[in-house]
Amino acid sequence: MHYTLHAAPGSCSLAPHIIMEEIGRPYSLALMSPGHPETKTDEFRRLNPKGRIPILLAENFSLTEAPAILLHLGLENPDAKLLGTDPISIVRSIEWFNWLSSAVHAVAVRMIWRADFFLPDESMYAPLVNKGKEHLASAFALIESKLNGKIWAVGEHYSIVDPYLLVFYRWGNRMAIDMQNDYPAWTSHARRLETREAVQRAILQEGISLWE
Repeated sequence: MHYTLHAAPGSCSLAPHIIMEEIGRPYSLALMSPGHPETKTDEFRRLNPKGRIPILLAENFSLTEAPAILLHLGLENPDAKLLGTDPISIVRSIEWFNWLSSAVHAVAVRMIWRADFFLPDESMYAPLVNKGKEHLASAFALIESKLNGKIWAVGEHYSIVDPYLLVFYRWGNRMAIDMQNDYPAWTSHARRLETREAVQRAILQEGISLWE
């Protein structure tokens, strides 16, 4: 199956992009502009009526939502060993995905970066953004505690969850949070990912940095 991944630089699609590189099979990357304005076009809405990236496409196959794509790639490519085969590893991965994609991304991050999604008047944004920062700080502290003393997020091995955490770490840097001093365990985790060739290839293709 030849996949096409629709992605945008530095968005949550970075995680499945990294996993595609980890798997090492040929695929196509349909990379949008920063901020992905293309998602508002009728052409894109025909691919995904939700108007969101990423999308993973193949012949007679279409899948949206980063966690679903990550889980699919892990299950479909067991030789890559990016998802444990035991039930605990799978449910722990889903536990991470559900929380990161909902409470952290769809709520806290969106409150900070997309206040217009919640409120019509720009004069009302500041309290919402501040509340979003509180939620994000609480979430990031929990991530730090979960990674403390661990090499990888799930079990003893690198998995589909780790690149997804890297997305949020990078966003913290983009928000000018002092990630390296405030979250040392998470920073060590990010540096371990940075040494992986698949991560290096993905960030080079997207033209982004993990640290700014």
